[in-house]
Amino acid sequence: MRNKILFTLMMITVFTANADNLLYDITDGKFRPDMSQIPVSLNDGEHYTLMVDSQTIVKYNYRTGVAVDTLLSIRNMKDKLIDSFSGYIMSPKETKILVYKNAKKRYRRSFTAEYYIYDIKYKEFDPLSSKTPQEAPIFSADDRYIAFAHRNNLHMKKVDFKTDIQITKDGEAGKISNGIADWLYEEEFEATYHYAWCPDSKLLAYIKFDETKVKEFSFQTFLSKDKPGFLLYPELTQFKYPKAGEKNPEAIVCIYDDFNKTTRTIKLKPEGDYYIPRIKWTNNANQLAIFQMNRNQNRLDMFYANPKTGIARLITREESKYYIDYQNIDLLKFRKDNIGFYSVSDRDGYRHIYQHRMDGTIARQITKGKWDVTDFYGIDERKNIIYYQSVELSPVQRNVFSIDPKGKKVCLTNEKGKNEAWFSSNFNYFVHEISSVTEPNKRVLKSSNGSKIRVLEDNSDIASSFQNLQLNNKEFFSFTTSDNIMLNGWMLKPSGFDSTKKHPVVLIQYSGPGSQLAVNEWNIGWEYYLSQNGYLVVCVDGRGTASRGADFMKSTYKQLGVLEARDQIETAKYLGSLDYVDKDRIGIWGWSYGGSVVLWAMSSGEKIFKAGVSVAPVTDWRFYNTAYSERFMQTPEENFSGYEQTSAILKAKQLEGKLLIIHGTADDNVHYNNTLIYTDKLVEEGKQFEMHIYTDKNHSITGKQVRRHLYTRMCEFLFREL
Repeated sequence: MRNKILFTLMMITVFTANADNLLYDITDGKFRPDMSQIPVSLNDGEHYTLMVDSQTIVKYNYRTGVAVDTLLSIRNMKDKLIDSFSGYIMSPKETKILVYKNAKKRYRRSFTAEYYIYDIKYKEFDPLSSKTPQEAPIFSADDRYIAFAHRNNLHMKKVDFKTDIQITKDGEAGKISNGIADWLYEEEFEATYHYAWCPDSKLLAYIKFDETKVKEFSFQTFLSKDKPGFLLYPELTQFKYPKAGEKNPEAIVCIYDDFNKTTRTIKLKPEGDYYIPRIKWTNNANQLAIFQMNRNQNRLDMFYANPKTGIARLITREESKYYIDYQNIDLLKFRKDNIGFYSVSDRDGYRHIYQHRMDGTIARQITKGKWDVTDFYGIDERKNIIYYQSVELSPVQRNVFSIDPKGKKVCLTNEKGKNEAWFSSNFNYFVHEISSVTEPNKRVLKSSNGSKIRVLEDNSDIASSFQNLQLNNKEFFSFTTSDNIMLNGWMLKPSGFDSTKKHPVVLIQYSGPGSQLAVNEWNIGWEYYLSQNGYLVVCVDGRGTASRGADFMKSTYKQLGVLEARDQIETAKYLGSLDYVDKDRIGIWGWSYGGSVVLWAMSSGEKIFKAGVSVAPVTDWRFYNTAYSERFMQTPEENFSGYEQTSAILKAKQLEGKLLIIHGTADDNVHYNNTLIYTDKLVEEGKQFEMHIYTDKNHSITGKQVRRHLYTRMCEFLFREL
């Protein structure tokens, strides 16, 4: 008997250790493919470059895969100015390479670094500037100049003479930023810099951001950044952060002329508050395209500005009863022959590609149908063939297509899953990346007609390692809500699933505008650990999410959280009707927007969820930034009832179920005060809850040990409460 007990205890210990190993393998990224190196096409379209290690850049032939030249090898150099680098930028004419090292994050996407110019012909290095670190360097079209930022000012390197000059001098932290995005523009318009050389390399256009009137946000940090340990006196981090309804930074478009050493301001006549999310040169040096959105972001104007006169002329205006997706601007492409351009818009209810004349008028609609274009790769102007990605075969997958001038369409990627493409500069080849819920990311080189040339990376080691675990696969399903809305999702059944037994459920969701989690792609998260421990894990994309047309995605306008929470409640009710689900043991989890949905769904007045985990939630849209909140909610003054209706703080009294709320104290995005004020309200209402904070951690709560701790904490809570 004693031996049996010992054997049982040993088996429990082994199982627990293996289970913990699975969770840690997932949080450590063991099953996450490293797909960071995308081949960079050279101008001839027949060759590409890759950084093969931290010292070497090699040139390859697309068709054969043979290395034809080593463009840079530090280890073979006699006079080494640097020992290694972490990234590179090819110059437009491919005579120079910019490499960088010692990169340090500024905000989520931007970073500063030490940059060096490498001359391929003479095999020599030259520091970009003595003013270090630098940020966001860009070459002029003729390779002779490099614009870069340093401490809120723009500088220019004259490559031939190895000298640099300062273009702007009024830059000052928290006041004026020349060319470099402030926190708001970087986070909500996803661009780290705003300057560009004109096609003939004579002028530099840039945006000057004036943050003087923007209010400052601050938070304390408690740990030393330079060495392990704590600070005896906490330090204060301060930065400009405009909250909903507050003053925004002002944006001014300027043109710098180095020959005349002059700076000209473009004359725009905005109607009220506005954003300038992008500037782009056409292929005409006398034509700068300026994109301007009104504060509510339901109007997008494109101007052509004459850099010599400073006069701007309105070319196109698009308006929406909801909002316009600024990301469409990045998909706008001017033809090289400058006879027109292509844009992406959901003006007919779905996101499609349009061809325009140069005066802005629409020549024709390229793609049509009740489905969305999800990416626009470009046009082969020799053949007038357009390449794009869409969801026309299924909203839970992505496929790559070509379409010719006669409208003949070819699917270049017939595999089920998420298909993506990176085309060579001449559109003769593309790197095809495919993944699915059962297959990790694979990269294959294909010709422009979709025929396979060779496999670049198959991640077979990750595939076999994961398959050896013998876990269940995600299964896609759909159901119709009581509002007669069909929703898509996936379901991961527990290991050893028995359809005759009742199983607890954890709903995993994000639910934010334009997001999508129910996609047939490789993404190994903690849901597999939950399923190994007997839980049915389900993810459903409710209203507001992408790939279902404009009405579906924008139905949450001016009431963020209402329909999203309702659809998660509907999901729980649907699951509760299934024979193998225990309707009394359903939980919900979410991070950021998803964390907010957890609070809204658990405060609906219905006792649907037994437990929930909310990570870094927005608890009232008045606490969040202008550009995001107002894009979907307008200002608090314009939509007072909407802000009141969607405030989790005002719904705290209605909270039902066990709640674990988690936040990082140095979250510069969704500030920690969201959680503090919400939990204070819970205390006032007599609602018990659990709370966990992570010291000096930002919105992503990163770090190997931190991630292990975080997911262990969440699992233990769910195992106990469900």
